[in-house]
Amino acid sequence: MSHSSEQPVRWYHGVTPYQWLVLVLASAGWVFDVFEGQIYAITRVEMLTDILGDQASKENMDFYADLFLAVFQLGGTFGGILFGSLADRYGRRSMLIATILTYSIFSGLTYFADSLFMVGALRFLVAVGVGGEWAVAAALVAEEFPARARAQAGGIFHATSILGTWMAGLAGLAVGDQWRYAYLLGIAPALLVVAIRFQLKETQPSSPTPTGSATRGNLIELFKHPLWRRRAIFGMLLATTGLATFWAVTIAGLDLTRKLLVDQGATAADAQSAAKFAYGIVETAGGGLGLLAFGPLAAWWGRRQTFWAFQLGGVIVVPIVCFLPTTYEQLLAALPVYGFFTLGMHAGFAIYFPELFPASLRATGAGFCFNGGRMVTSFVLLFSGWLKATVGLHLGLSLLALLFVPGMLIVLLLPETKDQPLPE
Repeated sequence: MSHSSEQPVRWYHGVTPYQWLVLVLASAGWVFDVFEGQIYAITRVEMLTDILGDQASKENMDFYADLFLAVFQLGGTFGGILFGSLADRYGRRSMLIATILTYSIFSGLTYFADSLFMVGALRFLVAVGVGGEWAVAAALVAEEFPARARAQAGGIFHATSILGTWMAGLAGLAVGDQWRYAYLLGIAPALLVVAIRFQLKETQPSSPTPTGSATRGNLIELFKHPLWRRRAIFGMLLATTGLATFWAVTIAGLDLTRKLLVDQGATAADAQSAAKFAYGIVETAGGGLGLLAFGPLAAWWGRRQTFWAFQLGGVIVVPIVCFLPTTYEQLLAALPVYGFFTLGMHAGFAIYFPELFPASLRATGAGFCFNGGRMVTSFVLLFSGWLKATVGLHLGLSLLALLFVPGMLIVLLLPETKDQPLPE
């Protein structure tokens, strides 16, 4: 009788040092990737107050805050599709380096932004690198780890995003209203390029397919094949529910805290500082637990059922956290649960999307799903700003949480990939 028939093999059994190295370097790129996105959420009040000057009314601040978030989503869409395609054609390592350099350089240049146009242009270019990095790194992790370890490794990869959010939160607290210095820190990830260049092996394009090498990284080929097309479209719609609720609902923990404190008489500066801590540290800790939990649950329950459970949790938890807490301490206690359900499902994207596509289209397909969802999200964000302004923050967030419902239906239209080999 074989050893495997006598007792379960732990998921990490047999994982090689090189596979762990791949996970560490891919995760490090993702940590800074998230930092570049979150630092805007943390510092946007100070940034827009400075840039808008005498025009920094609440209406203008809210409008441009959502506009630049929408621009960021569009940049991520472009970058994810572009670099995902290039990674399938030319290899993962070289494109991982290119994406990290892209978001690092343009984040650093944000230090010099002195107009709304410059802020918008630089946020778009940072997002090109951010969207591309995720597509390449997620495919790399999925391919390097054995089937029994893919869910856990993918979950760990995406869960390290919490470190990026914590870094952004601490940076925001450290720089105060000197927001430019937080973006200058965004240059640091460029140092990762040295480790990636000398430690990672360049992946070779997959062996020739029946239709020839032109299928590698070809978006037209992705949509020409009926199976891959169906998976790409429904995967993109699933990502839309997660991304739209993240940018419209999850990061609103910052707004919930700030509003509660201002309504209770705190100064705007004190409320903003406390809100950075509540969202950037406390809520994010709960979100990190959700991200870490998704992998083991997906390996046990299956990918679709785990997505379904997290989204149902989001529908239930968001209105509770919006309306029940009446003190800062109560809100701090509730925000980790809020983060657990609204953020936790995102680990599933890194696990699930690479499992839907063959090697020649893996980064392309995963990049389209995750970052194509950003494009639709950009329009949802503009709607969310109007909705919150019209019906109020608390009711607006509760209504936006209903976006999880179509996600619960969409995931039922996708295949279960638990215990299945990667398509070839």
